[in-house]
Amino acid sequence: MQQLKELYREWCGQDPVSVERLPGAGSNREYYRMTNAEGVSVIGCKGTSREENHAFLSLARHFAKRQLPVPAVLAASSDEMRYLQDDLGSTSLFDAIRGGREAGGRYNVKERELLRRTIRELPNMQIRGARGLDFSVCYPQPDFNQEGVLFDLNYFKYCFLKATGLDFHELKLEAGFRMLAKDLVRDETTAFLYRDFQARNVMLNDDGKPYFIDFQGGRRGPYYYDVASFLWQASARYSSSLRTELIHEYYDALKQYTEVPSMRDFNERLQLFVLFRTLQVLGAYGFRGYFERKAHFIQSIPPAIQNLRDLLAANDYPYPYLVDMLKRLTELPQFAMQPTEPTPRKDGYKTTDRNPYPANPSDGKATFSKYDGKGPLVVKVFSFSYHKGIPEDDSGNGGGYVFDCRSTHNPGRYEPYKQLTGIDEPVIRFLEDDGEILTFLDSVYKLADAHVARYIQRGFTSLMFSFGCTGGQHRSVYCAQHLAEHISEKFGVEVKLLHREQKISQVFKPTDNV
Repeated sequence: MQQLKELYREWCGQDPVSVERLPGAGSNREYYRMTNAEGVSVIGCKGTSREENHAFLSLARHFAKRQLPVPAVLAASSDEMRYLQDDLGSTSLFDAIRGGREAGGRYNVKERELLRRTIRELPNMQIRGARGLDFSVCYPQPDFNQEGVLFDLNYFKYCFLKATGLDFHELKLEAGFRMLAKDLVRDETTAFLYRDFQARNVMLNDDGKPYFIDFQGGRRGPYYYDVASFLWQASARYSSSLRTELIHEYYDALKQYTEVPSMRDFNERLQLFVLFRTLQVLGAYGFRGYFERKAHFIQSIPPAIQNLRDLLAANDYPYPYLVDMLKRLTELPQFAMQPTEPTPRKDGYKTTDRNPYPANPSDGKATFSKYDGKGPLVVKVFSFSYHKGIPEDDSGNGGGYVFDCRSTHNPGRYEPYKQLTGIDEPVIRFLEDDGEILTFLDSVYKLADAHVARYIQRGFTSLMFSFGCTGGQHRSVYCAQHLAEHISEKFGVEVKLLHREQKISQVFKPTDNV
């Protein structure tokens, strides 16, 4: 620790005011947040392996030159056993999507947007990061190869499979392993394989931009591996529809950096790596759980087995004995079928441009009403109960919209949600998982965007939106809250929000981008 403080002193000329040890991440490296008198912090790292540290430092410096989203290396000791890097904050992607994970895979709109943003950034790291990279610095090996694949498959066999007590034919299984390994390495590739690409290794800045850390185990290899590692992480419990959506996001982003196979061929290759990655993970869970008796890993085995069960049902792999043995594995009594989670619908909001009505010279000179050019616009958004009447417009303009939310699925029918409102997380997850409310709001956003943009253009001062439902508690509150946030974020005008029946009000102040 003292040597790390000395490195800090050499770097900035003073001692840190405070040093906070950060929680471990499953490796032998120790991390510390070191803060100066002005409150500016950096991360200090102390490692036990010079080769591993050298790999990280070399890769980080290369990626920084490529302007990739990684922490900058600020200083390193001469023996590379200690170094300082940018402090990317305390919010990882894993933390940011905790709600969806704990809700059994029911990820809300914001969480899915973070996942999309992250998966779209991955090809930038893999393809641009590989350009000009000296792969000889990678540790413990520079390439993804058949020998390494067989090592991991045998790790699965000895650390997991044998511990289950399942009977299998050793030689036939080895033959299946060799066929799978040969197929996995058949394509030449120049991509950077992150290898440990998971939500814990993605940090988010205040704007939600993803930054990548802990890539010291990377090497040259096929980009499919990282996609499989990220999307089939057992504890994440991503639904099949969300995985499909994120695969398409990745595929579309990958096309911006390199030539890609057809989507069909891409998916076929990807499923091989998903199978391999699933067996690899089970091997790690077996060692950490069955042999080291760590509860977290034992608890992770059933969802990983469910991943394997789903995988075998959806694919026709050309390894007859291996597939038969794996199916028998998933049928063991200790791996009883886990209940499946409801599938969130694919969402996405399409909006018009800020100024949807550009003037045309052939229109001639425009005429204006007495209301033009007054500005600035103030938008009022209400939620209400139809039993208590539609909110009145006190501006005197008599304009705006009233939307009836009663056609959408009502969470108020179910006991767990009766005392909650549309701004409480369980209700939000119910509505977004059901999906009807997202389709409803998609149409509202398109209408509202065009109207707000036109009112700004003309300098009008008042616009009103009201959302009604039966009790003014769930659906209308959700819609009013989201439209108010959407208009504030997109247009920067002042928005006054009132959930009338809940007696909750909020004002979104105007921003400089109006």
